[in-house]
Amino acid sequence: MAHDEQKESGPKMVERRRFMELTTKFGFTAATVALFSGVLGSKEASAQVAKEETVRKKTAKYTMNIATAYILGASRSYPIMQLDMKENIQNCTNGEVYVKLAPGGQLGAGSALVQKVQSGTIQAAQHSISNFAPFAPVADLINIPYWCGENQKFVNLVNSDAWRKEVHTKVAAKGFKVLWYVVIDPRVVATRKGVAGPIKTPDQMKGLKFRVPGSKILAQFYQLLGANPTPVAWGETSSAIKQGVADALDPSVEALHVFGFKDVLDWVTFNGAVPDSQVYSCNLEWFEGLPKKIQEGIDFASDITMQQNLAKVPAARAYAMAELAAAGVKFYVPTANEKKQWVEKAGAQLPAWDSFKKELAGSLETFDVLLNAANTMGRYYVHDVKA
Repeated sequence: MAHDEQKESGPKMVERRRFMELTTKFGFTAATVALFSGVLGSKEASAQVAKEETVRKKTAKYTMNIATAYILGASRSYPIMQLDMKENIQNCTNGEVYVKLAPGGQLGAGSALVQKVQSGTIQAAQHSISNFAPFAPVADLINIPYWCGENQKFVNLVNSDAWRKEVHTKVAAKGFKVLWYVVIDPRVVATRKGVAGPIKTPDQMKGLKFRVPGSKILAQFYQLLGANPTPVAWGETSSAIKQGVADALDPSVEALHVFGFKDVLDWVTFNGAVPDSQVYSCNLEWFEGLPKKIQEGIDFASDITMQQNLAKVPAARAYAMAELAAAGVKFYVPTANEKKQWVEKAGAQLPAWDSFKKELAGSLETFDVLLNAANTMGRYYVHDVKA
């Protein structure tokens, strides 16, 4: 009993109590800023940080609500950069915009957030690029394997004039402004305990029950590899892997960690086929209603945050891998020859993908323009997993 009392009066309990006190007095966002500033251990320092946040809110001319699906501490292993985004926008607009965060799925996730941005219920949100597909189907091309799966190719692509022309103009017509793209890492092949590994070549994929989301492109990818695509809702994926309903899944290694798969996996293969990336979008009408100087400040803040994200990727990957490894998960990077086998078996160059290219891009010629953009080095560098 004495031990339990000691635990309850420890640092964690003090921080929790202080967080609740700050939330009551200054609001959730202010308390959260204090929490992730690392000052909850000091009553005076935490109150000062929360008070400063309150002053920022009161003196700002505009409030920008940004909703995300991830908790604020996730950036250590999943670099969504929420607090950096908030800080940068506030500073780059000289305090005229106050950013109120709604993390951890408070206002929903994925398509639900896209709809709220479009309607103007919130000003901005983070969601998958595929959530743009209903408005600009061409965005779904990123799920075709082995043309923009590597981090560098993906960054080249989404920052190119060709991508802005084909995607940004279409989503703008539906009421969105793209703020910046979040690089996480490519999808992987992660196998459950009990499945022989590592998966080095596509031949080993034969017969594997592979969990897929509701994506026809990803389903065809795993069919080409000889696996059995198994549609499973994301919320049911962990239990499906544990029970053997599915043998493998493909989120990035960072996502595998942040969503708690470390105890059910045995091997992770970095086959680098498809990007597992996100985007921050903004309500276009709200943005265009701001003074030009404020618009430029938000654009600059988005660019700064994107570059912070690019720098963070290898550190986030290393942390995720270390945590997974501590739970017994092992990793494999295919050799150049093995990678070639993956590409030859299911890559974007195959005629099997032509119908998707025509449907989504409008023509094979347009796809080739985007392919060239992905292979043309731009101004931004990002680290990739190398053999």
